[in-house]
Amino acid sequence: MARIKPHTLSGFMELLPADQQKMERFMETLRQSYALYGFTPLDTPVIEAADVLLAKGGGETEKQIYRFEKGDSDLALRFDLTVPLAKYVALHYGELTFPFRRFQIGKVYRGERAQRGRFREFYQADIDVIGDGKLDIMNEAEIPAVIYRTFTALGLERFRIRVNNRKILNGFFAMLGLSERAGDVMRTIDKLDKIGADKVRETLTAELGVPDGAAAELMAFIACPGGTDDKLAFLAGYRGRNEVFDAGLDELSTVVGYLGAFGVPRENFEVDLTIARGLDYYTGTVYETVLTDHPEIGSVCSGGRYDNLAEYYTDKALPGVGISIGVTRLFYVLQEQKMLSEALLTAPAEAVVIPMDGECMAFAVETATVLRAAGVRTQVYFENKKFKQKIGYADRAGIPFALIIGGDEAARGVAAVKDMVSGEQESLTPAGAAEKITAALAARRATRLIRG
Repeated sequence: MARIKPHTLSGFMELLPADQQKMERFMETLRQSYALYGFTPLDTPVIEAADVLLAKGGGETEKQIYRFEKGDSDLALRFDLTVPLAKYVALHYGELTFPFRRFQIGKVYRGERAQRGRFREFYQADIDVIGDGKLDIMNEAEIPAVIYRTFTALGLERFRIRVNNRKILNGFFAMLGLSERAGDVMRTIDKLDKIGADKVRETLTAELGVPDGAAAELMAFIACPGGTDDKLAFLAGYRGRNEVFDAGLDELSTVVGYLGAFGVPRENFEVDLTIARGLDYYTGTVYETVLTDHPEIGSVCSGGRYDNLAEYYTDKALPGVGISIGVTRLFYVLQEQKMLSEALLTAPAEAVVIPMDGECMAFAVETATVLRAAGVRTQVYFENKKFKQKIGYADRAGIPFALIIGGDEAARGVAAVKDMVSGEQESLTPAGAAEKITAALAARRATRLIRG
């Protein structure tokens, strides 16, 4: 029989056990943070009918989608979590309570060229608030608080949530006579961090036909200096010239005004008039989050307000606001930048019980049961091997405590509890061992995933 060399497809991440533990910790932190704000978990199928996923169709989406036939069915793998959410809300509209707040962490698939930090299969973590007909601006004001809480829970400290409002940009474009080219102009502005101000201006004038004067005023507008208060004061100077602009400024002022009440420090937030979010999908507040010390990474959490989530599936108006974290890409970057904590316990267990022979097995199992009841993650080493191999397993697996049970220990109802780091050892009852291990590991259990 010919053997096939095992290999993983390019653009698909596969982690070793220690790194997988970190990834699981990452996603569990997201789940806890999102649940704290009243978002309910949701899971939708990875495979959908192609006509559902491609309702909007065209563009890069159709080029990148994984599409296949099974029998008479035309199927596709989901390429994001927003389209499946739209289908879900339209399908279950009569059974949901609005505003509908959901979070979802799941794999999505895009058939694009795999490259450093870009994957074909990757996890996204999304939250969305969907309204029935209307959705209050306070939902947009709360989103920065969710981002702040989530990132600090992961251990990130130096990050900034950048916020703008698409109505401000659309209103300003109208003042310049650029409404018909607003979408293209916005997509160009959104590339500012990637291509620089000179290239943006050149694209506006040479490719989009924006007059030199309008391009100059636009570049001066988005480059407005100063902090959040300075920028709001600058924007107030344009008030009264366009109704859409005024509405956007009111919304942005509301979002900023509630930051303190939501517990978001000023140093982690700023108004940034360059944030456009190139998709025409967004209609109000838009968000991007960057790591202060690693601007080269780009936005690690982005999203915004939209007016009609499910327009391709229902005639009901379902406005919403949401954000998305590219979990796999961010995890990869954090690994590459060596920002993941080495103190995090990534062993498969916190303790391993090692019976010396079969006669000790019953007490060894009882001991493990007591440890687990106390919340200590515990294995029993069942294999019939020499002691050196048994204790070597604990050492290689990085398990911090080994409980060694021989005939004498079983007879006395104790285990020899060995600290695998210090080498210290003492005889304790199962309950005493659970207490000691819990106290010894308290700090490591509380370690955040990302080094400050």
